Amino acid sequence: MEEQNLYTAEQLENASTRSELIKIAKENDIKIKKTLRKLRYEDELKQLQAELVDLQQWVMKNKKRVAILFEGRDAAGKGGSIKRFVEHLNPRAMRVVALNKPTEVEKGQWYFRRYIKELPEPGEIVFFDRSWYNRAVVEPVMGFCTEEQYKRFMIQVPEFEHMLYEDGVHIIKFWFSISKEEQQKRFESRMENPLKQWKFSPVDMKGQELWDKYTYYKEEMFSNTHTSFSPWIVVKTNDKKTARLESIKYVLSKFDYSRRNSSKAHLFPDPNVIMRYFRNVEQIDK
Repeated sequence: MEEQNLYTAEQLENASTRSELIKIAKENDIKIKKTLRKLRYEDELKQLQAELVDLQQWVMKNKKRVAILFEGRDAAGKGGSIKRFVEHLNPRAMRVVALNKPTEVEKGQWYFRRYIKELPEPGEIVFFDRSWYNRAVVEPVMGFCTEEQYKRFMIQVPEFEHMLYEDGVHIIKFWFSISKEEQQKRFESRMENPLKQWKFSPVDMKGQELWDKYTYYKEEMFSNTHTSFSPWIVVKTNDKKTARLESIKYVLSKFDYSRRNSSKAHLFPDPNVIMRYFRNVEQIDK
C-alpha cells in the first residue's frame, strides 16, 4: 500500500475520535508519529500545568516563599521552560525576573542587593531567568567582573543561600545542559526566525568560541556552590519538550501540596534527565 502523508476528506469525515484517526493512520500508512508525539507532549504538559496551579494555591495559602533559578548556556531552553511554568499561574502570586546589566549605581553596591529586592514575598513564586549566578559563569567568561569580584562572590554565595534557607525561602537551582552541537543548531534557528532574532546577542555569538571557558567556570560553580541545602539540579537533554516536562515534575515533586496525592499525572522526574550534580556524572555540555 502506498504511504500517505495526509488524511483524505472522506477519512476525516468518518472519524470522530482521536483513536479512530490513529486506527485509520495505521491501516493506511499515514505518517503521524511526529504528530502523536506532539499530542502526547501537550496532554502531559496540560496535566502538569494543572498541578502547578494547585501548587501555587498551596504556596499562597501557606505563605511559602519559592525561588526557582533557571541557569544554563545561551539557548539552553531557560526562557521556553519558564514560559510553560507560568502560562496558567495567577500573575498576582508569581513573577518572572530577568534583570538587565547593572546600572552604575548598582555596580557600586553589594552584588546581591539587586537580587534581594526580587526575592519572593510570602505566598509567592519567583522565576529567575538567570540569577546571581551570572557572576559565576557569564561575567568571568566575558570579562564583565574582576578576578577579585569573582572570588568574593564564590565565597559569599553559599553563605547567602544558607541565610535564605534558614529564613524559610525554598530555592531550586536548575542548570539546563545541552551539547555544543545543539547550541549551534539553536543559534542558527534563531537567526533564521524573524520572531526570535531579538534573542540573539553579541554575548551569544561568543558561546561557541568560548565553549571550553564556559565549561571551566560552570564546573567551578558546581564544585563551590552545590550544597545539601541548595543543590544544583542538572536538566540533561537536548530535547526542549523533555526539559520542560521533567523540570516541572521536579518542582512538583519537592512540595507536599494539598492535592498532590490525588493527582493522576506522573509527578516524578526521569532520573536520566533530572539529576543532582555529582563530579562523576557525565554531562552533555562538558
